[in-house]
Amino acid sequence: MAINLVSDTIDKKDIASLVNWLSQKEIPQLTKGPLTTEYEAKFSKWLGTNNAVFVNSGSSAILLGLTALKFGGKLKNNKIVVPDVSWATDVSTPLILGMETYIVDCNQEDLSADLYHLESIFREEKPAAFILVSVLGLVPDMDRIVNLCKEYDVLLIEDTCESMGSEYKGQKLGTFGCMSFFSTYFGHHVSTIEGGIVATNDKEINDLLLMIRSHGWDRDLDEATAKELAERNNIKDFDRLFTFYLPGLNVRATDLQAKIGLNQVDKIDKFAKIRNDNFHNYNDRLKHSSNIFTPIQRESDFVSSFCYPIILQERDKCIAELKANDIDCRPLIAGSLTRSPMWKNFGGLEVNNPNAETVHEYGFYVPNHQGMSDKEVEQICNIIKKY
Repeated sequence: MAINLVSDTIDKKDIASLVNWLSQKEIPQLTKGPLTTEYEAKFSKWLGTNNAVFVNSGSSAILLGLTALKFGGKLKNNKIVVPDVSWATDVSTPLILGMETYIVDCNQEDLSADLYHLESIFREEKPAAFILVSVLGLVPDMDRIVNLCKEYDVLLIEDTCESMGSEYKGQKLGTFGCMSFFSTYFGHHVSTIEGGIVATNDKEINDLLLMIRSHGWDRDLDEATAKELAERNNIKDFDRLFTFYLPGLNVRATDLQAKIGLNQVDKIDKFAKIRNDNFHNYNDRLKHSSNIFTPIQRESDFVSSFCYPIILQERDKCIAELKANDIDCRPLIAGSLTRSPMWKNFGGLEVNNPNAETVHEYGFYVPNHQGMSDKEVEQICNIIKKY
């Protein structure tokens, strides 16, 4: 029987709830409306931030967040640092926005940024911002990262698209920086079919996000803020509906997706616990294997594992056997993004990131999701241990 990389978090009860909502006497608003606001409030309460802005994908969350910082005047310069082992839009979004983009190597403990390399970039280039990616739900050393960002006056941005529910010393990832990004795409910790979230504690940043999400207008702002903005710009009340204050986007999601999301929030902690149990099961079974990388969970941390990372010199042989046994596996995210044509053709800067190169050549990941059994983890590990 096949072992899939992911399993659907949307179940029959979610569909029944959605159908019941759609079947009410008056057709509900399907575009962004009151349920979006309700879902944002419920998610931000679960996360522990003041605000959450729902958008149509995790990649749109990154685009919205960086656009808000750039055009909202929140960056001291146009330089940003992103990890080599990350997702395409962590790198492509700064390039699209014309930012001077620096690539930091990964480390050998949790696959996030090599902090010695990161500090050297901070010291030499004095960037305005750093996107921290917590890879596959693994937990970075947040104390050191926060302190580095404070010391060098760098805005910390968290890409927690793979880390919903992970915690550092009891504090959820996604609550340490000026903003954080989440994905609710199928196959992530929970799903709204497509979807993403930008979370922040900063009201000014949240106001920028709300405006830029919808074309750059003020309709989603509280009335006092919107009125002050209009008065400052000499905008008449009648003209406010189609007045654009910032270069805007349209990355809105829908109330239909928000309806699904309201049920999904209630599942996050349960699914995270299962993923964490699977994570420890993998660690225990593979601790004497040839896996070059053993992911860690510090005593006071909690890993809401997205998938389980493997780095093997005999990667290709292992992958072939996994596939022969109908077990899904993938490259370890995208390996080194500096090896991609995107970076070579549009990034420009030469890099030398040996840890990311190792991930690129020998890394892959295997399934971990809420639908897995201990027996399936054992089956996967028995194959990996052969190599």
